[in-house]
Amino acid sequence: MTDRELDAAGISDPALRADYTHCRRLNARHGRTYFLATRLLPAARRPAVHALYGFARHADDIVDDLGADAGPEARAAGPEARAAGPEARAAALDALHRRLTAQLRGEPTAEPVVRALADTAARYAVEPALFTDFMTAMRDDLTVTDYPHYAELRRYMHGSAAVIGLQMLPVLGTVVPRAEAAPYAADLGVAFQLTNFLRDVGEDLDRGRVYLPADLLAAHGVDRDLLEWSRRTGRRDPAITAALIAAARLTREVYARAAPGIDLLEPVSRPCVRTAFVLYGAILDAVADDGYAVLHRRAVVGRGRRAAVAARGLTSAFLARLAHRDACGPPPPPSHRPSTTTGRVR
Repeated sequence: MTDRELDAAGISDPALRADYTHCRRLNARHGRTYFLATRLLPAARRPAVHALYGFARHADDIVDDLGADAGPEARAAGPEARAAGPEARAAALDALHRRLTAQLRGEPTAEPVVRALADTAARYAVEPALFTDFMTAMRDDLTVTDYPHYAELRRYMHGSAAVIGLQMLPVLGTVVPRAEAAPYAADLGVAFQLTNFLRDVGEDLDRGRVYLPADLLAAHGVDRDLLEWSRRTGRRDPAITAALIAAARLTREVYARAAPGIDLLEPVSRPCVRTAFVLYGAILDAVADDGYAVLHRRAVVGRGRRAAVAARGLTSAFLARLAHRDACGPPPPPSHRPSTTTGRVR
């Protein structure tokens, strides 16, 4: 993380600066679309976004990998624990949640992503329950491998995606009461995750998971066995393509519901979110342009398209900052503002 961003955010403690820098590296390495959009925010707000992303990525790595970014307890478990399955991952998630709970209560821990997240939660008064709901969804990934109906998938996505939008909302700021903007922020988080689910069907299947609702697949004559056959053999099936088109249509409907919420954000935040909105939507376009071959390869948005969208976002961000200079500063440090993070995390 650049010193300018940390300075603008009022983060002066050297250890905390290192924590935020660690989160920024996670974002830059793993969340290219998200990271690119974040660059359009005022510098003072970027560290908070990196902290939110870094913690979420850290937990996700525990679920999927227990790898280098999964924290000291997870790494200490070693290859044997990784091979043991969900029990080791559940223990690592529980340990992560305990450290977060302690940090939110003011009891220091040694984990960079936890310290940065707790600092952001205090600065922006992010509700602790949102982190609890997120951790619940991460635990579900250890045992739930498919979703019979879209309603059940939505319940999962409340914790895995909608709460991410809700965590972001205090950082982005709103021009209306936050509760009025909240449903749109939640829908946008869901739209982004549905996009990832569609793009990553093959990779998720390799991990034993199918996130596309079974009833949506069955309406087109598709089940897990057919998906696995296609993944294994590399062969296409028109029924699978029809189901994937239906999933894309459903995802675009969620984008349409989320879109009005962009104008409810503070003007300096709109270019960032609008750019993310367009870039994630472009993933759906890339999937379609590639013939819905997501079981066999990952669809990507070309660099030219990404650059063009980012350039438009930069222009909008620059103009918004000129018009709203006073809105770009950092919030007071945690000790200077009331916070909802002092209560018990459920």
